[in-house]
Amino acid sequence: MTRIAFFGHDAADAAVRRRVRGFVEDGIDVTGFMMRRRDPGSLDWENVDLGETRDGAFVQRIRQVFAGARVAASNRDKLAACDVIYARNLDMLACAFLSKRHAKLATPVIYESLDVHRLLTRKDLVGAGMRWLERALLKRSVGLVVSSPGFIRNHFERRYPGDFRAFLVENRLAPNTDYGHRACERKSAPEPPVRPLRLGWVGNLRCQRSLDLLCQLADRFPDTLEIRLHGLPARTEIAEFEPVINARANMTYFGRYRAPEDLAGIYDALDVVWAGDFMEAGYNSVWLLPNRIYEGGYYCTPSIAPAGTETAAWLEGHKCGFILDEPLADTLPALLAELIVDRSPIAQRAAALARLPEETFIQPKGFLADIVRQSLNQGAAA
Repeated sequence: MTRIAFFGHDAADAAVRRRVRGFVEDGIDVTGFMMRRRDPGSLDWENVDLGETRDGAFVQRIRQVFAGARVAASNRDKLAACDVIYARNLDMLACAFLSKRHAKLATPVIYESLDVHRLLTRKDLVGAGMRWLERALLKRSVGLVVSSPGFIRNHFERRYPGDFRAFLVENRLAPNTDYGHRACERKSAPEPPVRPLRLGWVGNLRCQRSLDLLCQLADRFPDTLEIRLHGLPARTEIAEFEPVINARANMTYFGRYRAPEDLAGIYDALDVVWAGDFMEAGYNSVWLLPNRIYEGGYYCTPSIAPAGTETAAWLEGHKCGFILDEPLADTLPALLAELIVDRSPIAQRAAALARLPEETFIQPKGFLADIVRQSLNQGAAA
């Protein structure tokens, strides 16, 4: 059995848990070496706690990389027992290589770039220094895992041509899990507008412009539109969250949710999903593919995305969503006004989602194990 040391940025993060679940389903033994940003609760894997970090506290996170590396190295027996290190995000990649150095190990490392941090896109000395670090560590890694082809095309191929071997692992649902009823038959049938249209924003709620757009929609359609928010708001990005929602009777914030346990209930109650992001406009926000297009797609709930993004290209390629040009302050209300009185475009796209193969939304069993195997073979041949 292959054994992985998973260096994760937050043991409580739903995406980290999904990746661990995916490894385990593929027959890989996982030992976590993870930091935390809140209480992770009970964990389904053996974990070495590398300490606490805070959202937006970049200097503190750098200090914790060095402290965490010492903690990981002090657990040398657990680290040495692993065949490969899997490091999620650049800070954890640095922590992994420091841990290897302190423990005097030669364990191969796979780098997963969850997104391209804004510091890596800066044009000043800080940006140059971050890219120098990423390139140095990337060249020493046996594989690069990204969740969107936009990251490869716009960042890695542009910045580090020839320095990596990339694997695409989209943010699909983990295999061998009961995700409940898809409700595709009901959603594929046009529904008369006897109740308000339900628009959802689900996942990492980190974009001030998205919240502003949703508030404007709530004000414009107070009686015919419901807006439902599920997830955790990024307090460093959104200055005021609960008060602006509580001020609108047709907006509801449901808080954190459990995946996969709560997904069916969330998406079954929605008609459409907002899939735009502007936190790092022009860069990461344009290049990423968010979890919600796979989660919503599985439950036949179409997404809405801004034109010119990787998300829009994915929706267009599958003919299963709504794509809007700027200015969104005009085009988004215009679309919602149409859907409020005529649900048939939603039903058409829900039917398109229902026709797509299940592996469009759920990762095939063995997929992650094959990537790990290919990375290790590549490293052995180098």
